[in-house]
Amino acid sequence: MKAQIISIGDELLIGKTLNTNAAFIGNLLTENQINVTKISVVGDDEQSIKDAFEYSSKNFDVAIVTGGLGPTHDDITMKCIKEFFETELIENEKILENIKSIFARRGREVTDINKEQALVPKCSEPIPNIMGTAPGSWIEKDGWIFISMPGVPSEMEMMFSKYVLPKLIERRGEVADITKSKTFSTTGIPESTLFEKLGDLTTLLNGGKVAFLPNQFGVKVRVNATAATNEEADNKITEIEQRIRTIVGRYIYTCKEETLEEVVARLLTDRGLTIATAESCTGGALANRLTNISGSSIFFNRGVVTYSNGAKVELLRVDEDMIDKHGAVSIEVARQMAEGIRSTSGTDIGIATTGIMGPKSDFSDKPVGLVYIGICDENMVTAKEFRFGENRLLNKDRTSQAALEMLRRCILGIEYDQ
Repeated sequence: MKAQIISIGDELLIGKTLNTNAAFIGNLLTENQINVTKISVVGDDEQSIKDAFEYSSKNFDVAIVTGGLGPTHDDITMKCIKEFFETELIENEKILENIKSIFARRGREVTDINKEQALVPKCSEPIPNIMGTAPGSWIEKDGWIFISMPGVPSEMEMMFSKYVLPKLIERRGEVADITKSKTFSTTGIPESTLFEKLGDLTTLLNGGKVAFLPNQFGVKVRVNATAATNEEADNKITEIEQRIRTIVGRYIYTCKEETLEEVVARLLTDRGLTIATAESCTGGALANRLTNISGSSIFFNRGVVTYSNGAKVELLRVDEDMIDKHGAVSIEVARQMAEGIRSTSGTDIGIATTGIMGPKSDFSDKPVGLVYIGICDENMVTAKEFRFGENRLLNKDRTSQAALEMLRRCILGIEYDQ
């Protein structure tokens, strides 16, 4: 079964909105042996949209369309569907009742323009939207399956997962070969170094495939393996995973769809550990990531932003002479900041950041991107030097990521190397 994903919206074309919908759909389709061979982005133009529908009907088994189903003037997908399939729009009572129910819960009146969202193609099977007002449509024509869903990610994801995907799997039927994949999220190692460490990929993969997916937080390594049965494919993936972990296991923090802060939060919670943060250059970014986790009050005690030298001395008991001698951006001050926050908070672990985020540095001997991260627990106090780039916001992201990775390794007893 060959599938095409069609994302509709000017905001996607001009880069104002990231196309996360296509990534979500493509990932789930691939995991379920439905072959995505094309992803298209189309602007809010009637002819362009209908041309995309026509191309898909001639070249694919399935078209999955997102976007353009809202109530405003630029939401023209439904009009295009009506004209392309030469059908009419009819009111669906269940969808209208859902719209009325949503507006009632919000204490608002349903307007005529909102009622129009209950109009669905006569030739379609409506797809219910329990998260919003715009329904989806499932249409079949000459063996071609056409699916349209709203562009709002939360609405689309629920609709796709609960209704569309199970039905597509049923229509897909049995497949000749099974492809399984697994993604390893790594951090603290550049893509080129990771590639070199893995060595001969032909031997490593033994018939499998690999893709390296870098971002500002690290590199994801996705491996695929194909076999005649689920069990054989799973065994191939397991063998590849064992070989990868033997070589670069210390850099892998998860194989699930989760962030590093989620991993760290689970480690802290499972071990009954508490933490406090002292931040200078990151301005609270580290504390923010930790407290993004539901239940963070179990392990997170406090976070302080000691941006000035005076704040470091006053709140963290950093030695003023140490700052004068080595500077606030130094390995010595990072250690004292970590010790200070652990001491004043009474937590199991203290962690601290200090550095030069850019875009310029006031110190001739300390370049933009120079960062020191200190960490302290009952057994040790240490700090590490990092050198990032010249982009201020990326440097904040990378520093908070490096701090979380130091914390993960500290908890697990894994030596941190750079």
